Amino acid sequence: MHPVFVRIGPLEIRYYGLMYVIAFVLAYFLIRAEVRRKGLPLRGEDLLDLFLLAIPLGLLFARAYYVAFQWDWYRDNPWEIVKIWHGGLAIHGGLIGGALALWIYSRWKRVPLWPLADAVVPALILGQALGRIGNFLNGDAYGVPTTLPWGIVFPENSPAGQAYPGQPLHPAMLYQCLGNLILFGVLWGLRRRPAKPGFLAALYFMGYSLVRGLVSCVRGDSLWLGPIRAAHVASALLFFGFGAWLLAARLWRPPARSADPHENQKPLSTEFK
Repeated sequence: MHPVFVRIGPLEIRYYGLMYVIAFVLAYFLIRAEVRRKGLPLRGEDLLDLFLLAIPLGLLFARAYYVAFQWDWYRDNPWEIVKIWHGGLAIHGGLIGGALALWIYSRWKRVPLWPLADAVVPALILGQALGRIGNFLNGDAYGVPTTLPWGIVFPENSPAGQAYPGQPLHPAMLYQCLGNLILFGVLWGLRRRPAKPGFLAALYFMGYSLVRGLVSCVRGDSLWLGPIRAAHVASALLFFGFGAWLLAARLWRPPARSADPHENQKPLSTEFK
């Protein structure tokens, strides 16, 4: 287990960053295929605009979320706020930034938000699964000590090894990777099901919240909101909020057909260059 994939002089390429590069490449092709299948009027360069908007906003909000929950320390060390290479990104903050980016993008490109979200979420959860492999190789997003036979002793120079030196820990990042992969399989399998726009997006937020909430029970580096893990609060809000919408709107049902018999015959541009 080593966090550095390759080192060329002073330049390091870490597995953590490499896994996210792989995730972005896979996400582009998966989203492109889904956008084409759904007939959304987007071209290949349009999807690059989505990535150029979502990546910086996701990083910004992920960092801001983390800093907010660790403010007692960052208040005395403000120069550390911009040093994201020292660690400190929170996925729930990243989801806020990503959702904002998707909303801005849908308005910019004049594309309906929820069909676009349904096209994005399978790729998103697959990317999150790959990111957890990067966490494992980096030794962060670790679990609490355990006596179970699959407990892992992380290197002393890793975040996990520094927090719990010499102790076997729950591989919490691998638990979440497995849960994310299962959720990806569910979303990918249901993507062709006739349903109202937002069905897959609601399932994503509910499923991810369930996975994250369960895994957070054994996380050793949780952010806290008083005596409660912040991830449990955020996961509960997302799970029950999207669950209520799923039930109230009956999103699993096929959308109502238009009364205009010619509306479904209007072509949408699906050209990719």
